[in-house]
Amino acid sequence: MNNLDVKLQEIKKRGKIGIMTHVVIGYPSLKDTEKLVISMANFGVDIVELQIPFSDPLADGPTIMKACEESLRQGTKVADALVIANKLAGKVFIPLLFMCYYNTIFKYGIEKFIRDAKNVGVSGLIVPDIPLDEEPYEHFIAICKKYEIHGIRVISPATTGERLEKNSKIASGFVYFTSRQGSTGASLKLNPKLSENLGRIKKIIKIPVAVGFGISKKEHIQQLQGYADIVVVGSKIIDIIDSSARDKMLKNVENFILKIKI
Repeated sequence: MNNLDVKLQEIKKRGKIGIMTHVVIGYPSLKDTEKLVISMANFGVDIVELQIPFSDPLADGPTIMKACEESLRQGTKVADALVIANKLAGKVFIPLLFMCYYNTIFKYGIEKFIRDAKNVGVSGLIVPDIPLDEEPYEHFIAICKKYEIHGIRVISPATTGERLEKNSKIASGFVYFTSRQGSTGASLKLNPKLSENLGRIKKIIKIPVAVGFGISKKEHIQQLQGYADIVVVGSKIIDIIDSSARDKMLKNVENFILKIKI
């Protein structure tokens, strides 16, 4: 059983929504990425999503896009992502996921990337731009299954019932539901149709559902308790990093995590 399966069972047994945070590897630096993940794990985050920076992150808003640009400017490579994941897997006891775009995987080599990710302790892959229609040609999900790593499906409010049915047959670990159409970014208010959309999804998807895009405060998480299994907090974390003096960064992120936990 992979670490993510164990954590999902723990979250279900706990009866409280799980928290997944998001960092861009190499932002503000590789050393800072390592410190941030260890700190978040120590302060009760359930899962961490490690984004491999990409030059054209189509699902990401300005905050994460800027972080990706800065990480790439500093020279962060896929090899660095594998090294840091391997280091972290030996220091934290929570699941680590890679989030990246398919071009990164394709260029690296599909099976090689999935095998290497598994070997460094990554429990799942979130790839928002690989549609299930490509599976007969790319075999991405099949290779994930071969290496017992979860290929996390990403769905949105625009996903039709037919597409949900198709995703339900291949979904693994959990599904990542974007609370709104568009790109990432912290919001003051959640989509008013979010609970309705989650109800529709839960009728078809029988594995846990994570909700991301716009989650930025405790009230958002409280609103999602009972509807979602996991919340994803990404841009808000990077906003805190951006607004913090370097010597206050970890403490500010830790205080935020303590503030949003329910």
